[in-house]
Amino acid sequence: MKRLLNSLFVMTQGAWLSQNGENIVVHLSKDESRAFPIHIFDSILCFGHVNVTSPLMGFCAERGVPISFFTEYGKFLASVHGPVSGNVLLRREQYRISDTQKRSARIVRSIIAAKINNSRIVLQRFLRDHPQDSAIEKKFRENISQLEGYIVQLRDKDDIEEMRGIEGISARLYFDLFDDLIIQQKDDFHLSERNRRPPRDKVNAMLSFAYTLLTNDVKSALQGVGLDPAVGFLHKDRPGRASLALDMMEEFRSWWTDRFVLSLINLKQVRASEFKITESGAVIMSEELRKKVISEWQSRKQDEVIHPYTGEKILIGQLPHLQAMLLARHIRGDMQEYPPYIWR
Repeated sequence: MKRLLNSLFVMTQGAWLSQNGENIVVHLSKDESRAFPIHIFDSILCFGHVNVTSPLMGFCAERGVPISFFTEYGKFLASVHGPVSGNVLLRREQYRISDTQKRSARIVRSIIAAKINNSRIVLQRFLRDHPQDSAIEKKFRENISQLEGYIVQLRDKDDIEEMRGIEGISARLYFDLFDDLIIQQKDDFHLSERNRRPPRDKVNAMLSFAYTLLTNDVKSALQGVGLDPAVGFLHKDRPGRASLALDMMEEFRSWWTDRFVLSLINLKQVRASEFKITESGAVIMSEELRKKVISEWQSRKQDEVIHPYTGEKILIGQLPHLQAMLLARHIRGDMQEYPPYIWR
């Protein structure tokens, strides 16, 4: 259980929530409970086996405090709102911003800058922790310097297409060095370029699968705050695509998902024998490997980080929810700028 941005996160399995006067009572065990006045909360998020009494649902609905339910692993299930919900107003404003180049550009600039900066930090940390020979170190420092330059260039950009171009160039600079980040099992795992649909090597297969896991987590977080995951600002609308989820996950790709895949390889938690090559040349993961990766992914979400905006220690798995809340606040006009997640 944790309070973040005036939202109550309930993650203790078996906990149940009830009403006592003007208070929300969280029963964590038979002998332990905590009471909170309802006026301090904007929303309640329940993960996994968490029960909420009917009187409390009605009480929260009357006071405009939505209750959202997720699986233990973060998949969005449902939300309980009162008869008049602000979500429709939030989504209408989201659609207006998406249709306005200038307003969308402010959010896009923040997201891309965070993505490039986080990629730069990943490369810097690797170079610090794993000294390379002079030739490779020179390449690292050159690419890092170029990434820093593109971050500066973004400050003066208002055209989304130009920013997409900078994002694409920066991604190539980052992935040019990705194979050097693999320091174990080099004969079996390597990446010459990022490819997908279908992935042509083991590393790309794992990256694509991990990106799917991340997209689902971000999509659930956006649904939990009432945003439409299909309407983004950086990624264009396309039937069946969660464009806003793809926007927000850019902040998390390098330091969370990429490093997760690298750790599986470098810690020898995956083996070449756990992949198969189809007749078309696509590389796919075995069912057993997918289950293993999902298990490790859920474990990784229990690690803690310090959020640079709130200054609080939170679980990595809570980050998409916190960022979704911040984005919703910006869209509503409560915050002048959207603060993306910058890895430290």
